Amino acid sequence: MIIAVTGATGFVGRHLVATLVQRGHRVRALVRTPRRARVLPADDVDIVSGSLAEGAALIELCRGVDAVAHLVAIIAESPRATFTAVHVDGTRGLIDAARSSGVGRVVYMSAVGARPDPRAAAYHRTKWRAEELVRGSGLAAVILRPSLINGPENVPIRMLERFHRLLPVVPVIGNGSFPLQPVWIGDVTLAFALALERRDVTGSFELGGPEMVTFEEMVRAVGRVLGRERPIVHIPMPLARLAARLADPLGPLAPLTSGQLQMLVEGNTTPNNAIASVFGIEPASFREGLRRFLGA
Repeated sequence: MIIAVTGATGFVGRHLVATLVQRGHRVRALVRTPRRARVLPADDVDIVSGSLAEGAALIELCRGVDAVAHLVAIIAESPRATFTAVHVDGTRGLIDAARSSGVGRVVYMSAVGARPDPRAAAYHRTKWRAEELVRGSGLAAVILRPSLINGPENVPIRMLERFHRLLPVVPVIGNGSFPLQPVWIGDVTLAFALALERRDVTGSFELGGPEMVTFEEMVRAVGRVLGRERPIVHIPMPLARLAARLADPLGPLAPLTSGQLQMLVEGNTTPNNAIASVFGIEPASFREGLRRFLGA
C-alpha cells in the first residue's frame, strides 16, 4: 500500500512510519520543513513539503495513495497554532483533499477523553470536532483514541526522568491518585498499521495498556526503572492550578498548562480497551515499556 501520513515527524508519527516501512508499505509524509524529515528513513519515504493549512500540499499528499493516517495534533496553543486551527480546520482540509483525490480510507488519531462536553478541556473538545468530521467524511474511517502513550519521546516521562536524576525530591500534583493506563508506543503504531490494512475494521476504538496506575505510581515506577527513586513531595492542588494559570501564556513552552492539568486530574483510562479484542495485540506493561528506553 501507499500510505500518506500527517504528523510523520512527531512522537507517534516517526514510530508509525518505521512500522509501516517494516511491514512493506510505501509512505508519503507531510513535513513542514526538510530539516524535520531527517528523522525518517529516506529510502522508503516520499516527502511532501507543507502544512495542513496548504490545500495544494494536501492534494499532493493524497494523490494516488491507498489510505491516510492523520496524526497531527498540538497539546498547547500558540498564537500561530490554535486547537481549532490544527485539530478542526486542519482535519477538514485533509478530508476534503482525501475525498477529491479518491482516497478510500482514513485513520485518525484522537485521544481518550475526547468529547463535546463544554466543560472538557479545549484539546478534548476540538479532538471531538475533528472526529465528527472524520465520521461524516463518507470515507471508510477508523478513529483510534490512545490513552497516555509510553515511549522515548513522551515529554512528561522524560521530565520525570530528569527529576529523579537531578532533584533530591520529586513533586507530585495533589494526592497523585489520578488514574492512567499507559500504552506502549509500539503497540499503538501496530494498531494503526492494522487499522490502515484491514478493510473489515471501521469505527472508533480506544487503546490502553494492560494495567492502570495512578500518577504517583507512574512517578515512582520511573524512579525504580532508573534505579534512582527519589522521595515524593505532594504539591497542593490550589498551588498547582495557580502555577498552571501563570504558565498558560507560555503556550508550548509551559511545563504544565491549565488544560493539561485538567486532563491529568480527570484521569486517562478506558473500560473499552480494543488493543487486544479488536487488534489482537498483547500490550506491553508500563514498566516493561519504561525499561525499553530508560534502560535499567
